[in-house]
Amino acid sequence: MTTQTIDIPHLGGSTIGYRFARQYDPALPTLVMINSFTTSVELYRPQFANADLASRMNLLAIEPYGHGETRARYRHFTYWDSAIAALQVLDALNISKAFVLGTSQGGWIATRMALLNPGTVEGIVICGTSMDYESPASMERGCWNGAEFCSPAIEALAEPVGEDWVVDDDFVVAVLGAGLGENVSDAERDFWIQTYRTNYRGDEGRRRLRTSSINLRDRDGLEARLSDVHCPVLWLQGTADQVYSVANAEDGISRFTGSLSATLQIVEGGQHFLTASDPEVADAATLAFVEQWS
Repeated sequence: MTTQTIDIPHLGGSTIGYRFARQYDPALPTLVMINSFTTSVELYRPQFANADLASRMNLLAIEPYGHGETRARYRHFTYWDSAIAALQVLDALNISKAFVLGTSQGGWIATRMALLNPGTVEGIVICGTSMDYESPASMERGCWNGAEFCSPAIEALAEPVGEDWVVDDDFVVAVLGAGLGENVSDAERDFWIQTYRTNYRGDEGRRRLRTSSINLRDRDGLEARLSDVHCPVLWLQGTADQVYSVANAEDGISRFTGSLSATLQIVEGGQHFLTASDPEVADAATLAFVEQWS
């Protein structure tokens, strides 16, 4: 199915981009998928292409504010806003219960959804993520320097641009390098360059890209709130992740003290965008998790 949009009331009225793998079946469990920084529902092409996964649950990708087809009347937004918007999308689609999978930033949006509406979120699968902000403690656990990555883009995107502007290819390549490693195929790189050029163009695209970068760099951490997550949690963490470390994942999963179950699964050689780099492992683990807790 193609990307669709749906209107919700949040942020003065928003249009949210989403995609189902196939027609919704109320008899099946639903898995909401939240994409990583500056990507779109296209991040989950491997999951949509997995016939076994798509036949056993409703796969529903939802794009956060600043990403893909999602737009809002208000110009500024946070990850909390994206969590609220995703929950309002579920309401608008008459889906009362769902599991939520999030890759990288999608992981902390999924966790926010569980904190905001535990009656809706049945469980979360968080992949290559962090529950901390971009803190000194995070870097001591072997994570990246988020400010070093984001600040140049935030500064470069500070001034208005013409409607012929498109995101710089170097930005896309840097994101792919951090997310998928250095061995990204030419076809994959070219696909994402074209996708980014479509999603981030003109002055409105510049604004969304800049705010998304600010959110990544300056977000609030969730560590003190995690004891209030009561649903089951599965954390998938790759050993080749260049952004967040295994040590950080070990620390983060230990903080879900109120969860019915909190499990960390290490994926040998897995990259940061784990659902894209290692879809076979991520899909199998997700399917087992959803079927266990449905």
